[in-house]
Amino acid sequence: MNLRTRVLAVITFTLSAVVAVAAPAPAATGTQTVELAAPAGSGLAPYIAVIKPVTAERLGNSWRAGCPVGPDQLRLINLSFLGFDGAVHRGELVVNADRALEVARTFGDLYFGRFPIERMETVEKYDSDDDASMAANNTSAFNCRAITGGTAWSNHSYGRAIDINTVQNPYISGSGAVYPPNGAPYVDRTQHLPGMIHTGDVTERAFTSRGWTWGGSWDTPIDYQHFEKP
Repeated sequence: MNLRTRVLAVITFTLSAVVAVAAPAPAATGTQTVELAAPAGSGLAPYIAVIKPVTAERLGNSWRAGCPVGPDQLRLINLSFLGFDGAVHRGELVVNADRALEVARTFGDLYFGRFPIERMETVEKYDSDDDASMAANNTSAFNCRAITGGTAWSNHSYGRAIDINTVQNPYISGSGAVYPPNGAPYVDRTQHLPGMIHTGDVTERAFTSRGWTWGGSWDTPIDYQHFEKP
């Protein structure tokens, strides 16, 4: 090997190494389990979240051809949460594959912070009707739909947005309309009732500390239920 050939080989090897380091790790394609032990004396069972691939059949009418991400880019998380009854329940969320592990750990913070959640079901159980899901106080994530009051894809369509306790944390439009309507009693945010989200509480910190944006901090519309990380 002459000098010119050796120099080219070194450059090629160096560039390959840089690319290998810079390239992001692909999202896991198999089942992942997050299990976190409860703090001593908490009386809580361990927090367990199981992350699995999801199919178009499982997504039902929450997904269709033409949506901005395919089923292969999404994951189904089955996870522990505390209900308003104080008991441990299992819920399901569909999120983007590149957010799945982070979301699983975030809800672990909510669990150990004893933040209560009414229910957590994937939206096809509500015929993928956002209004119906909100009225049921359902915590959900993926739904291939437009933004409220617009035509652009919502971040829910990418599995990169989550709505939590939609009744206790309503959406308030620029005109003052409240969604869901049964969330009207919770528009007064001076209240600190179970399931409500406030600046600096365990739920807001669990998400924003990981780079998520909270809709409750927006000027208009105000979306107290909504967290997103595009």
